[in-house]
Amino acid sequence: MTTFAPDSLALNRKLPLWYQVSQSLRASILGRSPEAPLRLPTEDALAAHYGVSVLTMRQALKELEEEGLISRHRRRGTFIEPHARRGAPVRLLGSVDAIVAQQSGMRTVLLEHGPVAVPAELAEYFPDLAEVAGFRRLRSDEATDEPTNHARNYVRPDVAARIDLADLERWPMTKVLRDAVGIRIGRITDTVEARLADPETARLLHVPLLSPILHYTGITYDESGRVLDVALIHYRGDRFSFTVTLDAH
Repeated sequence: MTTFAPDSLALNRKLPLWYQVSQSLRASILGRSPEAPLRLPTEDALAAHYGVSVLTMRQALKELEEEGLISRHRRRGTFIEPHARRGAPVRLLGSVDAIVAQQSGMRTVLLEHGPVAVPAELAEYFPDLAEVAGFRRLRSDEATDEPTNHARNYVRPDVAARIDLADLERWPMTKVLRDAVGIRIGRITDTVEARLADPETARLLHVPLLSPILHYTGITYDESGRVLDVALIHYRGDRFSFTVTLDAH
C-alpha cells in the first residue's frame, strides 16, 4: 500500500527533537493534497526519514494522536484522520515549522496579487524599495467552508517573481518561500494583538463589525537579515488561540 510522504526537515539541535518532528509532520498532514495517501510510513521509516530515534518519533506521533490528526492501529499501522480539524493551539517554541503548521490545513483562495506601493507603516522593513508584490488571500475551514482568516503578504519583488501562484492556494507563504522557492529563512518575528474588525475584515470573515479579532504580524528574514515578507493576518477571535513557550535554558 502506498504511504504518505512527509516533507523533509532540517533539525535545530537547540529545540526538542520530538517537537520539531511533530510540527513538521503536522504541517505536512494539514497541507497535503486531497489525493495523498492516508497511511503513514512505519515508525522506523519515519525515524529514518527525519534522522531521529524511534523513541523520539514515537513521542512526536503521540502528540499528533492526542490532537486527533492521526490514529494508530495495532498491526494495521498509523493513518491520517481525513476529517480531523485543528483542535489544540500550536505551542511556538521557535521553530519555522511551528509557523507553517499554524497556517496550514485550510482551503485558501487567492483574492488578488500584483505590485503595490510599500505601505507607510511597513517602510522600515523595505527601506530600499518603493514597490513590493502584494498578495491577498482568504482561508476557510475545509469542512464547514467558514472563513477563518484574511491574509495580506508584502514580498520583495525579486522573491515574488519566483513564486508559483498555485502554491499559494495550497501552502502558507512561509512554506512556499522555504520549500518551493528554496530560500534559507534566518528568522521570523511574530506579533499577535487584539483588534476590532473593520468593515472589510468583518465582511470577509463573516463576523459583526467591530467584533474582536486577532491581528498577526509576521516578518520573515533571510540569513543575511534582509526582510523577505511581511504578513498581516486577521484571525477570527472565536477560532484561534496562540500559546508561546519560552525555554529558560
